[in-house]
Amino acid sequence: MFDSLSSRLTSVFDRLTKRGALTDADVNEALREVRVALLEADVALPVVKSFIDQVRNKAVGAQVLRSVTPGQMVVKLVHDQLTEMLGSEAAEIDLMAPAPVPVLMVGLQGSGKTTTTAKIARRLVQRERRKVLMASLDVYRPAAQEQLRVLGEQVGVPTLPIVAGQMPVDIAKRALQAAKLQGYDVVMLDTAGRLHIDEALMQEVQAVRDAVSPHETLLVADALTGQDAVNVARQFKERVGVTGIVLTRVDGDGRGGAALSMRAVTGAPIKLIGIGEKLDEIEPFHPGRIASRILGMGDVVSLVEKAAETIEKEEAEKIAAKMKKGDFDLDDLRAQLQQMRKLGGMQGVLSMLPGVQKMKKQLSQASIDEKMLTRQEAIIGSMTPAERRNPKLIHASRKRRIAAGSGTSVQDVNRLLKQHLQMAQMMKQMGKLGQKGMMRSGLGGLLGRFQ
Repeated sequence: MFDSLSSRLTSVFDRLTKRGALTDADVNEALREVRVALLEADVALPVVKSFIDQVRNKAVGAQVLRSVTPGQMVVKLVHDQLTEMLGSEAAEIDLMAPAPVPVLMVGLQGSGKTTTTAKIARRLVQRERRKVLMASLDVYRPAAQEQLRVLGEQVGVPTLPIVAGQMPVDIAKRALQAAKLQGYDVVMLDTAGRLHIDEALMQEVQAVRDAVSPHETLLVADALTGQDAVNVARQFKERVGVTGIVLTRVDGDGRGGAALSMRAVTGAPIKLIGIGEKLDEIEPFHPGRIASRILGMGDVVSLVEKAAETIEKEEAEKIAAKMKKGDFDLDDLRAQLQQMRKLGGMQGVLSMLPGVQKMKKQLSQASIDEKMLTRQEAIIGSMTPAERRNPKLIHASRKRRIAAGSGTSVQDVNRLLKQHLQMAQMMKQMGKLGQKGMMRSGLGGLLGRFQ
């Protein structure tokens, strides 16, 4: 997300920060380029105008600190304005209400509303320790209610039993009553969508809203729809009263204009973003971190948080103890490969590191192959336990067998064994630096050797 915008703005600000002093003409030229970059990223024109005007007003007569250059000051002003436009602070789903808290999910058909309902329910159960009930109010789309039931089974969240012929308002009332009787904390109501906004859709959603008085009304919008997403958000806000936005498919949107526009146009905060199709691929929207990512400053905080969530503490301590002894076998390498995939692969990690935008050309030339992680796991999986513990056993005939079993070549097996040998030697050297040094070295070494 924001790839094209980030590349454009990074190049603009690189030129600015290299100059010792800026003239008004320099600032105006930079803001013109920022304006074009925002428009190309699909940001709504009124939002772009307001953004540029506010940055210009702050830039004129701004006191430049002794520790920064005028160019750096302009970058800071743009960063602060981006953060303000995106919502200043992260806004989580508000559950501060008497249980069961009704959460109404609205949006157009195809925006990923039903899947997002299950993702949020899973998140509330696992992170907030809430007891959640889901109910599908979509009586029009074939198997829509069955889809939510199946998703509920996958994420371990119960769904309201389906009663054939019951209408949306009645389903919503029954869900709320069932949640009260069975002691649920939250009841999530997945409404029907349409291919476009129509009066019948709005009236139905309004009737459900009036029947259950939702504490949160979350609009699920597809980031790929660009300007249309903004129009949809505006209409739902005016007719239904949206309290928050959930953006889906942000991993497929290189422009990001919808995110920048929707918050400004509706006044409703973007609360969550869907970053992939898997049911755990949803995360909070942090305006400051996103602004930093757009301007090429990276998002190390999110990377650290993601690592803390995905890396098993016991497994990390176990590997650290083995590294201290200089004992790093292929099972340990496989564990690190799996950790890397959980963090979003090579590109997922690199996208959050500061300054990566400036290295995009070099990275593209390096031809980082995300499938390589999967192939290397397959190679290790084709080895016997004895071979994984002692790679010295793996000679020519065994390499041919391993390659055939993993669907790779002998060259791929040799490359993996060489990588493991390099890492094992490095781990042995780093053992003297203590556990923290070893863990830094482990992930860093893994990154450095995927070339």
